[in-house]
Amino acid sequence: MTSRRGQTAWLKKIFRKRGRPAEAEPLLLTDPVDTNYFYNAISRHEARFQIGQVVRHKLFPFRGVIFDVDPQFANTEEWYESIPEEVRPRKDQPFYHLFAENDRTHYIAYVSEQNLIPDDSDVPLSHPDIPEWFTMTGKGTYELKKHATN
Repeated sequence: MTSRRGQTAWLKKIFRKRGRPAEAEPLLLTDPVDTNYFYNAISRHEARFQIGQVVRHKLFPFRGVIFDVDPQFANTEEWYESIPEEVRPRKDQPFYHLFAENDRTHYIAYVSEQNLIPDDSDVPLSHPDIPEWFTMTGKGTYELKKHATN
């Protein structure tokens, strides 16, 4: 379990503007181009849920608000292999970062789309990092604050 300060620093790192210096030398293509490979193909994955939406896990008793979406699995192989094989999700689907909570604690969760359902309870979440990143709307969802968008 990380501290609140550690979670906040981690989130600020995720949402900061990124840049990298230009390459000193031009990139040269040394291998022939594969005309059967779509180098710039756009992923066809569409997220079912949106940032700010409150969701619930299908198998485990927790819920949370989505603060980021990966179009497909983007965590470490070690993390993926730590999931029991009988409940291990497919990698070729959106994965969501949640400010999550259960009856005992608050934490950050990384969950596959197949394991989430909308939470229609209208009960506000109490995760301590939510007020820094979101404002609650009247519809039971959360709106990302302007300083948190990239």
